[in-house]
Amino acid sequence: MNFEFSDEQQLLREQARGFLTEHCPTSAVRAVLDGDQDWDAALWQKVADMGWTATVIPEAYGGLGLSYYELAIIAEEMGRSAAPLPFSSSVYLASEAIQRFGTESQKSEWLPKLASGECVATVAMAERAGRLVFDQLETRCEGASLTGYKAPVADAAIADVAVVLARSGEGLEACLVPMKQSGVSIEPVLTFDTSRGHSAVTLKGAEAQVLGDRTLQADEWLCLLDGAAVLYAWEQLGVAESALTQARDYALQRFAFGRAIGSYQAIKHKLANMYVKNTLARSNAYYGVWALAEGSDELPLAAATARVAAIQASTYAAEENIQTHGGMGFTWEFDCHFYYRRAKLLSLAIGSEAVWQDRLVSALAQQSAAA
Repeated sequence: MNFEFSDEQQLLREQARGFLTEHCPTSAVRAVLDGDQDWDAALWQKVADMGWTATVIPEAYGGLGLSYYELAIIAEEMGRSAAPLPFSSSVYLASEAIQRFGTESQKSEWLPKLASGECVATVAMAERAGRLVFDQLETRCEGASLTGYKAPVADAAIADVAVVLARSGEGLEACLVPMKQSGVSIEPVLTFDTSRGHSAVTLKGAEAQVLGDRTLQADEWLCLLDGAAVLYAWEQLGVAESALTQARDYALQRFAFGRAIGSYQAIKHKLANMYVKNTLARSNAYYGVWALAEGSDELPLAAATARVAAIQASTYAAEENIQTHGGMGFTWEFDCHFYYRRAKLLSLAIGSEAVWQDRLVSALAQQSAAA
């Protein structure tokens, strides 16, 4: 495997970073946090115009037909800017679910809308705190009707459609549910990062369409989550890199007792530890995106490794960035909390660190058994 992006991919990184630096400065994130909106709708349209929402959607459905390498690059830059957008919900999860499980008719109906950014989608899995247990799902699919409760659901308040995980008499089902209907009730849920809105969704006889023409196997859904975990890892890496950069810049500019605080050993150690964790996470993220892009059987192992390393790196970097800033780092006026909030939020999306550590151990056990 090659742990380097191509020249063309590096150009994409530069383009994405330049675009988000211009259109998603920290002031844009602060505006969402200070306001009553769950996202930056204008920025979403600009991102869609750049083609990022269409990155891995096939050309036949209005997409660009690029690889997961390109999507990973965009994901990292999204994390670097802490963009207040439903990118992970709509692109990493919902679009992927429709591509993987949908019928030709469903793909033709929804993928062009998702590619253009006209439609925002999300995925509703959890029903309570804790681990997702497929056999214990209480949301029921009966024909074209869905009844149940899902919480928390990222971006539910702004989504046009949701892929809802449910059970029917035949087994596990993924159902397409239009969110603007009388059978769907959405209540906001307070989360640590209010620039990414979450909600509790109650379904009472909601109109729904089963995704695909057969029931799902649990392993198929876990494979979807493996792919998403890799992309989340790249986004978390972006968060970690921004936190490190912010801490480094402050350490060079802040003087105490006549010298920059970055010259003190305690601060040097913080920054060095952040760098080491970020570099390790990047190595594992490369492994993950390689396995995803190449369709490798190593994906479960690679995804879990990338996810755990990225959670640890982003959380550590965000915490140490605040510590490096001292008392001012804890204030609303400084931007440190942007990355802390996003790191904490992403660390719980699609399962906590403990969940993915268990997935990692299971993947290692399976690899050993097959050897």
